[in-house]
Amino acid sequence: MDNFLSILSEVWMNGLLGISMTKILISFAILLLSFLLRGFVVTVVISSIERLAKSTESTLDDEILKAVKKPLGYVPITIGIYIVTMILPLDGVAGEISSNVVKALIIFTIFSALTNSIHPIFTAMSSTSWLTESMQIWLERSSRVIIWIIGIAIILELFGIQIGPLVAGLGLFSVAVALGAQDFFKNLISGILIIGENRFQPGDRIEVPGQLHGIVDTIGFRSTIIKTFDTAPMIIPNKDLSDMRLINYGNMEYRRINWVINLIYSTSLEDLEKICDQISDHISNSDDFVDNPNQAHLVTINELGASSIDVGILCYSSVCGFSEFKKIKHRLIKNIIKIVDSNNSEFAYPSSSIFVESLPNNSE
Repeated sequence: MDNFLSILSEVWMNGLLGISMTKILISFAILLLSFLLRGFVVTVVISSIERLAKSTESTLDDEILKAVKKPLGYVPITIGIYIVTMILPLDGVAGEISSNVVKALIIFTIFSALTNSIHPIFTAMSSTSWLTESMQIWLERSSRVIIWIIGIAIILELFGIQIGPLVAGLGLFSVAVALGAQDFFKNLISGILIIGENRFQPGDRIEVPGQLHGIVDTIGFRSTIIKTFDTAPMIIPNKDLSDMRLINYGNMEYRRINWVINLIYSTSLEDLEKICDQISDHISNSDDFVDNPNQAHLVTINELGASSIDVGILCYSSVCGFSEFKKIKHRLIKNIIKIVDSNNSEFAYPSSSIFVESLPNNSE
């Protein structure tokens, strides 16, 4: 029995790889405790800070706390690993690696928190600056990439990996890739120009006459996705889209109605005046239409056509949405029909008259 106890004591002291079982068990308990503390930090400490942040007028602090909630959960784990490295007798290469791992975890936590904070920061900036939605998306993506490149470079330096030769090698590789990826860079530059010039934004309705008509969904690094009116997504390279002459209905302040209605020639002058006045009064009194400071609405007799008296209607609406504008035109058409019918007139149809000088003699 004494021999067994002495062997057990010797194994306990020598442990694994010369590390006593006491230190191993303590280290395991510290790691377990650090994972439990992670849940405590996330659910209790950060939640308490969130409640304090909600009492402020600004929403930026609330959004940042939500963004860094997960990275802050790594802090107890990092501290636990650091304590374990202090307890275990790690020397030489093992000690250096363990120290670098702890530093890498600290760097990862910091840079993870930074990347997660980018979205709420840019969202707050966009509400008070010239940033558009597309510019915000692009800047967020670019900022994340840059931050992680810096973070990975620092971590590589910790482990003795020199990034100078790596960058030089990547430079030569980039030249080779650039020669074979010219279209990608053309699309990338075109996308930057589209966003910089604010040609259109997600949600805008754009039209390339005879080729394209739909709603902009997303503007990516290489291509833009446009949903046509049958909801099918159309993916167009930015290079092609930047070269097109397009109409952006989303940037319109007013939508114009410029119609010509054709009335029959038998309409009296008095009835013509009534029709024009009543249509003009309807436009003036309707909430569907607004006064354009650069052009007042007009309802006038334009010309005498080949088979009709042509009445021109020019007016503006501040409603620029596709469906809403369709409804406005629908209501205006119904009122025009009622006004024409109530004033003893009709809409003219294209017609032609045939004059016969003589008929063939059918006598036998």
